[in-house]
Amino acid sequence: MTALRNELLKLALPLVRTHGFTREALSRSALALPTPHPEPLRDTAVSALFGDGDDARRTLISAWLDEGRTHMREASDTSIKDALRTRLRYNEPVLNLLPEAFATLATPPGHILDPRPALKHAAAVADEACVLAGDTSVGTLWHARRASLAAIYTAAELHQLQSPHTADGFLDGLLDSESRVKNTLDDATQYAGYIISSWVGIIKSRGILL
Repeated sequence: MTALRNELLKLALPLVRTHGFTREALSRSALALPTPHPEPLRDTAVSALFGDGDDARRTLISAWLDEGRTHMREASDTSIKDALRTRLRYNEPVLNLLPEAFATLATPPGHILDPRPALKHAAAVADEACVLAGDTSVGTLWHARRASLAAIYTAAELHQLQSPHTADGFLDGLLDSESRVKNTLDDATQYAGYIISSWVGIIKSRGILL
C-alpha cells in the first residue's frame, strides 16, 4: 500500500499544473500508472490513501514542496544563489495556485493559523541550499546562516507572487545584503515572526482571508 501510495503521489505532481492541488489530481494519478487504471480513483480510495477532505490536498502540497527541494539539485552550479533561484523557478508553473495552497497548509481544521508549515518550508529550503553549496558552518553560525537564508528566500517568494519577472534580481539584492538580514534576525522570535508574517502576506496576496 505504501509503495502504491508513493507512486501515485509522484504521478500526481505533474497534474498540479492542470488540476491544481486537488483531490482530482490525486484521483487522476491512477491513469498514469505503468499499467493505467481504467478510471480515476474513487473519492473513497483517495481518502483511504491520502486523507479525508483537505488532508489529501495537504498531502499533495507537502509532496510538491518536497519535490521542490529535490529540484534544487538541478541548479547550474553549487552556489546558494543558483540553488535558491532554481527553487523559485520551480514555483513558476503554479504561481497562481500557491497562496491558496499555503493557506490550506497553514489553516488545519479549526481555522487557527498554524505557523509550523511556513517555518518548516523556509528552513528546509535554506538547509538544502547550504548543503548544495557545501556550507561548513557549525554551532550558532550554522543556525544564523540558515535563519537568514530562510528569511531571504521567503521574502523572495512573496515578491515572486507580486512581480515574477523581477524575482531573481530581488533575491540577488537580498543575498548581497545578507549580513544585514542576519543581524536583524539574530533573535529567534524575530526570525519566526518574519517568516510567519511573510507567509500571511503570500496568502493574502490573492485575497485569501485567514
